[in-house]
Amino acid sequence: MTFCYPWLLLVALLIPAVLWLRYARRRPPLNFSDGARLALLPRTWAVRLQPALPALFALGLLCLAVALARPQKGLEESRVRTEAVDIVLLVDVSPSMSIPDFSTPLRTLNRLDAAKTVLEKFIASRAHDRLGMIGFSAFPYTLCPLTLDHGWLLDRMRNMRPGMLGDATGIGDAMASAVNRLRESKAKSKVVVLLTDGQNNCGLMQPDIAAQAAKALGIKIYTVGASSRTARGVGDDAVDEAALKRIASTTGAAYFRAANLDRMQDVYEQIDKLERTEIQIDHFTRFRELAGPWLLAALLLLALEQALALTRLGRQP
Repeated sequence: MTFCYPWLLLVALLIPAVLWLRYARRRPPLNFSDGARLALLPRTWAVRLQPALPALFALGLLCLAVALARPQKGLEESRVRTEAVDIVLLVDVSPSMSIPDFSTPLRTLNRLDAAKTVLEKFIASRAHDRLGMIGFSAFPYTLCPLTLDHGWLLDRMRNMRPGMLGDATGIGDAMASAVNRLRESKAKSKVVVLLTDGQNNCGLMQPDIAAQAAKALGIKIYTVGASSRTARGVGDDAVDEAALKRIASTTGAAYFRAANLDRMQDVYEQIDKLERTEIQIDHFTRFRELAGPWLLAALLLLALEQALALTRLGRQP
């Protein structure tokens, strides 16, 4: 809560003086020969409640001072203006993605699990962009169309399993599916991030042709080869780096090699930096006036004090 006129709260410092003028100064002195005898008299309820009058009056004045200062509650809002980026995350889910060569000393990770770990951070960093996800192996499957609902995207991503779409790698068909998702996009920048640990060995569309189609539509395809260089004979030599480099080069993007979890994290951080647009955020604040309840409380307290002053409570002893 803030105050529009906070300096008016200083009025509350005058309350003790007002109380003295109202109650203490006007009370005439009473002379008794022996005041000790008066103390022995029983105290009535009116005598016991007399201090309530100054208290009610003081509280009423305090509420009035707060109301004059105009308490307000700020409701801050912001409007984000940005040139959006539409990104399709293309992820290989072939059986070889189950190879645990991305493990760390503390955790056993296969290639797909490592990709999910890194993609969670990547998705979290793109709060204002539409993201989609396509899993592929023998054929592509759209796990999530372009959306700003990144929570749903993450839920869908966590369901990916190696081998869920067959035992083959159709990179060309997967690229064609991603390009089709972005074909009608009006975004300033349209991007596909392709991650695979293999080479194209099935499907109708050749990767080079799909890359040409992406180039014609202004879509950039970043390619990531996910495989450990130390895993000879388990999939390392299966990554067709030459083809992935051609795809990236044709579309004006870049190829990256991710040999371990840290390197994969670095790769997606680089892509994140490369595909950034300026974001302008306008902040503004709406205020809700809170003086009404304080003014009402002041009037009620002062009215109650005045009403009680007309009863026995307001009489001099």
